[in-house]
Amino acid sequence: MKKNIVFFEAVGGSDKGADGHRKDTMPMVNALKAKGWNAEVVQLTDEVLRDSAKREEVYKKVRDTADGYVSRVNPGNLKEEKLYFDVLRRLCEDGLVGMPHPDAMVGYGAKDALTKLADTDLVPDDTYAYYDIATFKSTFPKSLAKGERVLKQNRGSTGEGIWRVRLADANQYNSCDSLPLDTKIICTEAKDNHSEERKLGEFMDFCEQYIIGDNGMLVDMTFLPRIKEGEIRILMLYKTPVYVVHKKPAEGGDAFSATLFSGAKYRYDEPKDWQTLVDWFLAQLPQIKSKLGNYDLPLIWTADFILDTDEKGTDRYILGEINCSCVGFTSPEEFMAKIAVMVGDNIVDIVSEKKA
Repeated sequence: MKKNIVFFEAVGGSDKGADGHRKDTMPMVNALKAKGWNAEVVQLTDEVLRDSAKREEVYKKVRDTADGYVSRVNPGNLKEEKLYFDVLRRLCEDGLVGMPHPDAMVGYGAKDALTKLADTDLVPDDTYAYYDIATFKSTFPKSLAKGERVLKQNRGSTGEGIWRVRLADANQYNSCDSLPLDTKIICTEAKDNHSEERKLGEFMDFCEQYIIGDNGMLVDMTFLPRIKEGEIRILMLYKTPVYVVHKKPAEGGDAFSATLFSGAKYRYDEPKDWQTLVDWFLAQLPQIKSKLGNYDLPLIWTADFILDTDEKGTDRYILGEINCSCVGFTSPEEFMAKIAVMVGDNIVDIVSEKKA
């Protein structure tokens, strides 16, 4: 075993500090070095990835010198993500430990992970994914007729392209199986909680942009009004919960977004403060893993939950999203050094087990 780990980063982007690295990358590098391992950062650009000779040079260097890699590339920071994933996939095929495997990033991080879990207790069974415009336009008027919905695009971040959709007149189509295209609806975007009144047909035409193109897709799931009480995010290091973030949307109006950009308030709790949720979630990990491609769990990832109420009036938690492509742990800052050490411990354990 070489005891060397490569951290991949993209050059540039708003996630970088004054040294040109993500703020959480060097603490992990230093944590590994403190354990007697070597770690280095390889920074990539679209130009390098497009140049087949340079791309091959990067691939061979990492293949020959490292036991594994940690991907710290934010979605969108590399336009040539497919070429980047091709490099990662080849490294995994060569026996390097991928943290995570590129197909795990896709399987866990894509919004349609929710539909793959819709036959579990994690996600309501009336959760749909639309991969083509025709299916979206024929099905969404029927799902909206049942009640308020949330549409989530596969791309984007910070709430962009996530829409809460409801009837302008909630009593207008009480017994309707499918809403007419001229139905007036109110649409609220999670990015900034702004609301627009539109006609259903017009809004669906607008949403076509989320379906076309590479990885285009929309997920349609029931709106959970208890989002007003806050979204609960579990930060995971592999199989271990590190902390829980309680993200409470801004007060008033149609606000439902739990992003800082939209005015939500964040509170950081110990996992023991959410013991019931944490224990239940950890018990779900085997089926999450099996239904999302049976890849190893990501090294650093999050699961977001919203409170709901079951038919007996008991609290239950609904999975709203998984993130794993490049989850940061820079906030709160006083946690960062401790978490970096924990990440280093996890990397050593994972690689040592795989290479044994």
